Amino acid sequence: MSQQHTDYLLGVNQTELERLRFQHSVWGNVTSAFFDRIGIPQGWKCLDAGAGPGFVAFDLLERVGSDGSVTLLDTSSVYLDWFAQEATKRGISNFSTIQGAVETVGLKKDHYDFIFCRWVIDFVEDPETFCTQLISALAPGGVLAFQDYYYEGLSLFPHGGACDGLADVARAYYTSGGGNAYTMGKIPLWFKKHGVELIDYSPHCLSGDKDSDVIEWAHRFFVPHLPVMAERGACSREHADALIADWLAHRQNPATMFFSPLVVDAAGRKK
Repeated sequence: MSQQHTDYLLGVNQTELERLRFQHSVWGNVTSAFFDRIGIPQGWKCLDAGAGPGFVAFDLLERVGSDGSVTLLDTSSVYLDWFAQEATKRGISNFSTIQGAVETVGLKKDHYDFIFCRWVIDFVEDPETFCTQLISALAPGGVLAFQDYYYEGLSLFPHGGACDGLADVARAYYTSGGGNAYTMGKIPLWFKKHGVELIDYSPHCLSGDKDSDVIEWAHRFFVPHLPVMAERGACSREHADALIADWLAHRQNPATMFFSPLVVDAAGRKK
């Protein structure tokens, strides 16, 4: 899987797929608890919007059972093909795929019982339109759920190095691709405006020491992507080098603690 996909700020390739797999292993319990609170019964028709390789879609398929279904929507044929191959190996057939963007594929109106979107809407240039398209595709009484960053909270202890400003660079990276690292703060207002009752709004922060999975998850993002952030103007190359050096020093420091940026669960029921 060597192809690149220009619609993705982070790229589409085997390295990124494996990073996404590890990311799901780190945050999967948070997502699973979110689904538990929503209560996803067997038989529901689900849409995973911005599904990537479909790690969440496999979890949803287990919940909805053979009487339900999951549709994966993504702009990358590479990721959708990978999922289809994996699903076939597992004997799973109650899924479908749609290649394209939420705003342009023409989703069926009032169709899905549950729509989920994880780590996508912060990257979208017109997130309210993105949100309203999903609301239109949701059946009355159905649930729309987002899980994404409200990009505060990111921190490395001990303080005093270049990484004290790491969150600023990450937010600038989102902006460089047309996104907004604070989009999740707008979701409750958009739900209210477009006839969706907010039923869950919960922030989460994971933390761990220098050997934890959560800091390894962040490592796999920041170390490869900081040079790209510099190329996109989120920081200078000298600043990126200083951030990487400070990060690597923290990975060797037994006193280090890492705190993730806030990830917010937001769910609403269509009236």
